Amino acid sequence: MVWRGASKVRDGALRGRAAESGDVPGWLRTAAAWAWRILLLAGSVYIVARLAAVLYLVVVPCAAALLLTALLQPLAARLRRRGWPPLAATWCTLLAAIVVLAGATALATARVQAEYPSLVAQLRHTTAQIQSWLAGPPFHLKTGDLDKASGGILKYISQHQSLVEGTVVTGGRIAAEILAGVVLTFFVTFFLIKDGRKIWVWLIHRARPENKRRIDRAGRAAWQAVVYYVRGTVVVAAIHAIVMGITLTVMSAPLAVPLALFMFLAAFIPLVGVLLAGALAILVTLAAKGWLAAVIVLGILVVMNQLEGHLLQPQIVGKMVRLHPLAVILVLSVGGVVAGIAGAVVAVPITAALSRAIPELRGPDEDARDPADGFGGDPVDTAPAVGTAPAVGTARKEPG
Repeated sequence: MVWRGASKVRDGALRGRAAESGDVPGWLRTAAAWAWRILLLAGSVYIVARLAAVLYLVVVPCAAALLLTALLQPLAARLRRRGWPPLAATWCTLLAAIVVLAGATALATARVQAEYPSLVAQLRHTTAQIQSWLAGPPFHLKTGDLDKASGGILKYISQHQSLVEGTVVTGGRIAAEILAGVVLTFFVTFFLIKDGRKIWVWLIHRARPENKRRIDRAGRAAWQAVVYYVRGTVVVAAIHAIVMGITLTVMSAPLAVPLALFMFLAAFIPLVGVLLAGALAILVTLAAKGWLAAVIVLGILVVMNQLEGHLLQPQIVGKMVRLHPLAVILVLSVGGVVAGIAGAVVAVPITAALSRAIPELRGPDEDARDPADGFGGDPVDTAPAVGTAPAVGTARKEPG
């Protein structure tokens, strides 16, 4: 009797739950639960994107400052280890970066001003050769149309020398908004290098202890991915620029130094940047030295791309931030659509950082590791924000 009573109670409870759910299948309830979560996540991403678009002049300099900090922080860390005060080490690092950037810009500008007239003369000669070739068999194009088209191109290039040397090659004249962004980038980079450890500790100090350890591990992993990505990209970009500069110099092509500098900067946009810079180098070589020299430059670019994909990126950037080419193309497309060139530049490091941080956040709650563990014994180079934050729970208390 007791068993029958319990069975009736259980059956009644099951019928009650079925009635409450309206006989909705389990798979549909699961899909609905996932659907509203996905919609909530998409709405949050959309709001963040809209805020970033409104605060474009703040978001872009801050992102640039993080990448510059990942690049410059090792020098500041080495100066600190040699006994330099933090303020002096930070100023020395930033001044060295400014000197290098100003020197490269001045060199590129001087070479453009010196070689631009010869480039125009060589372009006229190459244009005349192409006209005579197209006017003959099998094309038989009218010479008048070719003269009109080539004359328009040459007239535009001759009249817009300042545009070519100031915007296309050397970065152009800085408008008021860009100048404000540069100033903001400088100050953010300064404080990240100097006080990054304090900033990181302040950001996570209100979290609960068990969450704080996970956040600390995730931050370290994400920052390490960004640091490795920036350092590896700089090395790969330098190799591209050196090879391109040597190639153009050997072939006596004009604008070798500016094109090499442009190749270095373009390499920070994965996959697409090197192709654009290489296309520009091929066009300049074709205009100045003819199709044979342009084919040689094209062959060298193909070899460089193959070496980058199969040797430089896996060995220099490393497995930690290596992403599948399809993932790189997708995040580049999304970043480019959302934020243009700036979005394409930061898309890959953001994806690499998230791919390293998310597993740490979802991992088991373990004690925070020693900052030097797995990082070559150099905690200063690899902690979050600027690479100097101590592990949570083991941070040394400082006066003031």
